Amino acid sequence: MQLSPSELILNADGSIYHLNLLPEDIADTIITVGDADRVRSVSKYFETIEIKKGKREFLTHTGTFHGKRLTVLSTGIGTDNVDIVLNELDALANIDFPSRSPKNSLKTLDIVRIGTSGAVQEDIPVDSFIMSDLAIGLDGLLHFYDSSDILHREIGTALMSHCDWSEEKPHPYVVEYDRKLGDLLNSNRIRLGITLTNSGFYGPQGRKLRLNPSDEGLTRKIASFIYEGRKITNLEMETSGIYGLAKLLGHRAVSMNCILANRVTGTFSPDPSKTINALIEYTLEKLTS
Repeated sequence: MQLSPSELILNADGSIYHLNLLPEDIADTIITVGDADRVRSVSKYFETIEIKKGKREFLTHTGTFHGKRLTVLSTGIGTDNVDIVLNELDALANIDFPSRSPKNSLKTLDIVRIGTSGAVQEDIPVDSFIMSDLAIGLDGLLHFYDSSDILHREIGTALMSHCDWSEEKPHPYVVEYDRKLGDLLNSNRIRLGITLTNSGFYGPQGRKLRLNPSDEGLTRKIASFIYEGRKITNLEMETSGIYGLAKLLGHRAVSMNCILANRVTGTFSPDPSKTINALIEYTLEKLTS
């Protein structure tokens, strides 16, 4: 199957359209961050940096840490950007650009998100770390793909019932992390959690500045939801899209969340940079141990 120029879009130098990368520019292990400035916060630990490329909000550094080749890439905020990043990373790994056709032998990438997040349970302190073993997406992205085989529909249905969900909103979808990669990154410093991926930062997360959310009690309902004894732990804006697309494309993905805020107690990290750097250092060591 040859992909048309409107489907597989390449730049004049042969790089993939949005990420501006060539297949040889990426490692088999990818760290994603939302903020382009955080790319440098990761790559400053690298012993060598061989690639520095960027376009729009997508900045990429590839280098080595403890002798292991790694790529760190900024996605920007939201699952709309994640849709671009995951599909183009897969194209770099698994599509032959000269023939514009999928390769016969497909590669599996390890994709680790290092991101910030807000807790919705009182007992989760700021400056702690959560690994998302489940992600609930409120953004609707996975419903545009043939994804029914990877979704935990019973959890999404239970959440809709609990929250008296409006039919005008996208139906929640639920995806699991890659357990093998999660085991590699886990330790007694990490709490497993159910992460809710929102489609925005203000109204979708129940924040109110000058606009009224359609359901002012949504955050409270989310925090009180219990499924088989487990509660939703934290809110952010990328994990469900990363998990869903990675699983559909045959890659392994885990999201590491740095808790900077607690929405219940109203607290915020006194030194967010220190906490973020601690999670970066932890993740790099685990990936290369």
